[in-house]
Amino acid sequence: MKNLKVFSFIALLVMVSCKNKIEEINAITQSDTFPVETGKNIEIVYSESARVESIIKSPFYKRYAGKNPYIEMPQGIDATFYDSAMHVKTHLTSKYAIKYDNKNVMEVKNDVVVVNEKGERLNTEHLIWDEKTRRIYTDVFVKITTPDKVFYGDGLDADDSFMKWVIKKPRGTFYVNTDDTESDNTIKK
Repeated sequence: MKNLKVFSFIALLVMVSCKNKIEEINAITQSDTFPVETGKNIEIVYSESARVESIIKSPFYKRYAGKNPYIEMPQGIDATFYDSAMHVKTHLTSKYAIKYDNKNVMEVKNDVVVVNEKGERLNTEHLIWDEKTRRIYTDVFVKITTPDKVFYGDGLDADDSFMKWVIKKPRGTFYVNTDDTESDNTIKK
């Protein structure tokens, strides 16, 4: 009887330890831990009704599946956005990007530069592009260079073409326009 108790105890211990190991293996091999697809020198074309809206190029990308699928471009992106006549509206570059499929949001980081068709240039270290609302925004330091001015602030909200923008928490010297003409862009405290 004593041997049976010892054998039962050992069998129980083996089953418990196997269960933990299987759980660990499952956790390690989950589909969102490893990329399901990788690529070099890729080009992603976004279109609607057969009209190209943007082309995103990256030297390397990894796509992850799972409950929250995403595409990571750890070596950055070079993105071009077009109008309906295929003229360049906006150009964006960064040294890192991640696109969350379920949220329709792309986050770009590290040396982010956005240039619109008016030649206005945004420099920042972090920017979020919300495809649903067609907005780009950030809460970190921004520098906007126009053909005749430079603006600094801590945050930005703009349309995704970067034609109409609002700079948040501005700093620097600002000249106030006293005539009644309205500007597309705003500086807010």
